[in-house]
Amino acid sequence: MILVIAIDGPAAAGKGTLARRLAAALALPYLDTGLLYRAVGRRLLDQAVDPRDAVLAEAAARALRPEDLHRTDLRGPAADMAASEVAAIPAVRAALLDWQRDFAREAGAVLDGRDIGTVVFPEAQIKLFVTAALEERARRRLAELHGRGVAAVFEQVETELRMRDTQDSGRSTAPLKPAADAILLDTTHLDAEAAFAQAMEVVGQRIAE
Repeated sequence: MILVIAIDGPAAAGKGTLARRLAAALALPYLDTGLLYRAVGRRLLDQAVDPRDAVLAEAAARALRPEDLHRTDLRGPAADMAASEVAAIPAVRAALLDWQRDFAREAGAVLDGRDIGTVVFPEAQIKLFVTAALEERARRRLAELHGRGVAAVFEQVETELRMRDTQDSGRSTAPLKPAADAILLDTTHLDAEAAFAQAMEVVGQRIAE
């Protein structure tokens, strides 16, 4: 059986950390699909053009190369917002859809993003929607930024996350929302170990079924 695990949720909910751990534990390839949109957004920022320009954004998506995902400047407020802006463009999502599906076609995979269970792999055997309270997500993102030496204050980070939530959930194409058959995992009061344990329990139950 080719196992595909779809993990969706808002920024800083812990889905990336969880997805990487699940992939390692289950010996599956892992893809942070958000990096695709970050890399597209970064290409446009490099050109000093508006990430909301649909024509230029689609061209950047179709020109994307695997090495683009290894850039060291794909994180931070500017990259976050550019990623959210290009992700709202239907032509960009269409250009990247086959990339994501091809990644898991032969050996299965754990993929995290915002529309994995609803659009990219609606047939995935296991779907998790990982979320947490905005205040807790802002606290985690602030700690992450400080850990990378980035100056930031809590209020700024919280505002940026709220804006991104609104943009991701309100877009007309592939909005952020749980798949109808996704298991909700609220990590507000869970550390990484507890979230992983709960996720592995879900995986075990689904595989047994």
